[in-house]
Amino acid sequence: MALILDGLTKTFQTTTAVDRLSCTLDTGVYGLLGVNGAGKTTLMRMLCTLLTPTAGQVTWQGKDIFTLGADYRALLGYLPQDFGFYPDFTVQDYLRYIACLKGLRPAAAKERIETLLVQVGLDQVRRQKMKKLSGGMRRRAGIAQAVLNDPEILILDEPTAGLDPKERIRFRNLISELAQDRLVLLSTHIVSDVEYIAREILLMKGGRLVRQGTAQDLLAAAPTKVWTCTLPRDRADAFLRRYPVANVKTLPQGTQLRILAQQPPVPEAAEETMTLEDLFLCYFGETGGDDHGEV
Repeated sequence: MALILDGLTKTFQTTTAVDRLSCTLDTGVYGLLGVNGAGKTTLMRMLCTLLTPTAGQVTWQGKDIFTLGADYRALLGYLPQDFGFYPDFTVQDYLRYIACLKGLRPAAAKERIETLLVQVGLDQVRRQKMKKLSGGMRRRAGIAQAVLNDPEILILDEPTAGLDPKERIRFRNLISELAQDRLVLLSTHIVSDVEYIAREILLMKGGRLVRQGTAQDLLAAAPTKVWTCTLPRDRADAFLRRYPVANVKTLPQGTQLRILAQQPPVPEAAEETMTLEDLFLCYFGETGGDDHGEV
């Protein structure tokens, strides 16, 4: 069971959102990590056959997904950043409606919905209207609709956006549970969303895949080192301009900086263990662009 991307490219007029991207995805959680505007959403929409590639192809079990058509989509579950729902539907009615759209038989749909309501923690609010749900509960309903058809491929676009830390932890645990026997591709710009649950992490920048591997492999191959040093406050600004700085902490004796650099920024700097957040800064810098629809 493998989803193979070969030279996948998508261009919008003069903008290349996905640029000759190639990789192979198998069972387990894959974290697609990049800043807003890196091309993650465009990539996921092509994997869901919502956008046609400009060049390249995606194959499932050796067959082009666009040729497979409905047969491929029957294996697919998708949670976009903003999923649609009728606000006056109850949670239960919403899932029944989605089950009908997905072609599930009534008896099978009823049994599946009962299981999912418990699994995603919505059993107690099944008769509550969708518009009354909190953001976290609404995302749980989104996950439930995405896995109603028990998909082999589950694609989640920024699933924890806007959630508080407690809900994000719950969501990560749920995704990890769902990934036991399926392929899950989860896009995010929040490092902690994929740090512990992803089998592999894909770093995407400017439409390209710049690195792929386990968290340990990526950290081991980091192109720089991490240092901490404490400087007088009047010297800190110069270091902030010169180096990528992962953290700034004000102390009574001065300003402590966590700096990315090949060599010690000052002789007394102490080398630290690199984290995925440090690596994110290394590849993507301190700021990212806004998400622009297709990009």
